[in-house]
Amino acid sequence: MPTFASVVELTDRDVQNMQELASIWGEIRTEFEEHDTTLKDSYAMLGEHDFLVIFEAPDQDAAYKAALTLHRHGLDAQTMALKNTDDFADLVDEV
Repeated sequence: MPTFASVVELTDRDVQNMQELASIWGEIRTEFEEHDTTLKDSYAMLGEHDFLVIFEAPDQDAAYKAALTLHRHGLDAQTMALKNTDDFADLVDEV
């Protein structure tokens, strides 16, 4: 199943407190599952972005739905497709 990542930035208006954030992650996981998408990992980050969310989706439409789920919960996210480096190397060898 294709893998996707979303980098998330929080602003003061996005999440009022850490307890609310924990609740949001549970809701997001449930909504992802409703779109046949699996939340694989999430990480807090230092730097330009606050969180990294990694998920698997059966196709691009499901990935769009997952990205919209993040936005619906007030999270400013940029979502992108990922490719395993071994699979990428195979593509390079084919060119």
